Amino acid sequence: MTTLSQLSPSSRIWIYQSSREFTAAEVQQLNTLATEFVTTWSAHGAALKAAAEILHNRFLVIGVDEQQAAASGCSIDKSVALVKKIEADFNTDLLDRMQIAYRKDGQIKTCKLPQVSTLLEKSELTENTVIFNNLVTTKKDWETNWEIALKDSWILQTVN
Repeated sequence: MTTLSQLSPSSRIWIYQSSREFTAAEVQQLNTLATEFVTTWSAHGAALKAAAEILHNRFLVIGVDEQQAAASGCSIDKSVALVKKIEADFNTDLLDRMQIAYRKDGQIKTCKLPQVSTLLEKSELTENTVIFNNLVTTKKDWETNWEIALKDSWILQTVN
């Protein structure tokens, strides 16, 4: 089984953030489901070197090392079908890109993008609050730019 850490830095990454925290039992089920998916994932008959993990009981991270074989439109559609199955089976939303996750008091909290201005006014968020930048697209970016200060993200430009 390939893990995310074993993928090359140029590997493609997709991050799906759950609208709620998963329980330990759910994480175990999700890791099994995701592992089963990536071990059989292929593009035009070629096996993909891929990995998937649930991180922080909230994020589904899928990676594919395209040096071996590139993910095609059809194979990406299969991964989205997996995400939609997880949404239905686990009663969560993984495709809401308007949901922002951030660290506060040792916990991961979420808010909707339109709430950011209000949370800044109330000091629930500051420019230095660490947010999860789920728009990263490579493993290297994921390792260096997934958790960043709010001031370094696209979010402040959107809400100001």
